[in-house]
Amino acid sequence: MNLVPLHPQADTTRPQRIRWVVPAGAVPAAGRPAALPAPLAGMLAEGVLTAVVVEPDAVVTDLAPGRRWTDDGPRVRTALHAALSRGWQGEATTGADRDAALRSSVQRLLDGPVGDVARSHGGHIELVDVRDGQVRVRLAGACDGCPASRLTLRHRIEAELRRYHPHLAGVVAVQPAGRVSRT
Repeated sequence: MNLVPLHPQADTTRPQRIRWVVPAGAVPAAGRPAALPAPLAGMLAEGVLTAVVVEPDAVVTDLAPGRRWTDDGPRVRTALHAALSRGWQGEATTGADRDAALRSSVQRLLDGPVGDVARSHGGHIELVDVRDGQVRVRLAGACDGCPASRLTLRHRIEAELRRYHPHLAGVVAVQPAGRVSRT
């Protein structure tokens, strides 16, 4: 198992809460997960944890009253390592919040690794809209009309988004003339 580095940060105002700092991109978009990876879901079901909330760079866990981090902390860390090492699965949010979480993930990719690749080639990818699980982007600069743009949309954006957003309907490029091409 490839361990994802975790750094626990105590919450001085809430002793039952630990914020586990993780590398960028290790967790889905921020929100209260509707479904958790099995190791963490089991800890909620057992009553070890009372809440798990995902932040862009951390997983926040609340230990149940009467429990102590010195006793349960190693088990929580192991569960987080297992969940992150397999690739976090599960929806970040439910209902109408899904599109907001998806939008956040897309923007993170476009501001970060995917956008960096596009910019390195003189291009730009702009987020146009996210609705009902469909992501609409506009390709500009060298990306507009580039033969590799379909691969970028499919393998660099869509594949990464599907890791955290199984409800993703697809990623489409909106052409300047108003045409839509599906990846």
